[in-house]
Amino acid sequence: MRVPKSHPRYESLVRREKLVRAWRAGVVVPEGLIAHGRGEAFDYLLGEETSAPALVAEKAAAAALLLATHPVVSVNGNVAALAARDVVRLARAVPAAIEVNLFHRTEGRVRTIVRTLERSGASHVLGPRPDARIPGLESKRALCHREGIYHADVVLVPLEDGDRAEALVKMGKTVISVDLNPLSRTSRRASIPIVDDVTRALRNVERFVRDLRGDPTETTRILRTYRKSGNLRAAHSFLEWRLEKFSKTRQSAGGRPRTRKVRR
Repeated sequence: MRVPKSHPRYESLVRREKLVRAWRAGVVVPEGLIAHGRGEAFDYLLGEETSAPALVAEKAAAAALLLATHPVVSVNGNVAALAARDVVRLARAVPAAIEVNLFHRTEGRVRTIVRTLERSGASHVLGPRPDARIPGLESKRALCHREGIYHADVVLVPLEDGDRAEALVKMGKTVISVDLNPLSRTSRRASIPIVDDVTRALRNVERFVRDLRGDPTETTRILRTYRKSGNLRAAHSFLEWRLEKFSKTRQSAGGRPRTRKVRR
């Protein structure tokens, strides 16, 4: 389907078309389409733009990746479908390893996602033939590589399942998440939760990586002064402000809640 650029929901519809094509190609599973719809609903509420709290978290994420000894970017089907090139650009900028990790895992699907990343410029993508397990997980997301996620000190997990984020934190890793839901277990368990759209987040983190690369003192200061609890509170406050703004706009447009008469 060709989406006209004049459509008011152009960007959103393009992302949906990418996901549908990726589903047909075996990159995305149907459950991934549901997850995207849930995230898109939160993006509506957040104004479909990067908030100030998200920028703070993205800069802290860039600092953590630059200061890491063994950083890894974890990729699932939705990330590969929506942001493969952005993943590769960020991994090169850090530099960081890339590993495919899936909840709905088949070896064929892993290879398909690896090829998607390779077509976007990646080389030596981990994922096939895992040789380690993340402790405390019973799902196939436990499968990983020793040279990748298992031995990483910093892991970027965009569009994450909360149980793996929690398990990775318990392993002593710094976990950077990207999740549009600031109330999710992923956002609550990650070390540096980014409440933003995955494409915007990856591009912002890459930009901050390039800006901070030549200034290790500032990079260290940013990571040292970042506070997850305060940043998440700011994200919650931003969402509350947006909802209040919606309410005021509706009232100013003459929209009053209708009340039903109750017969006695």
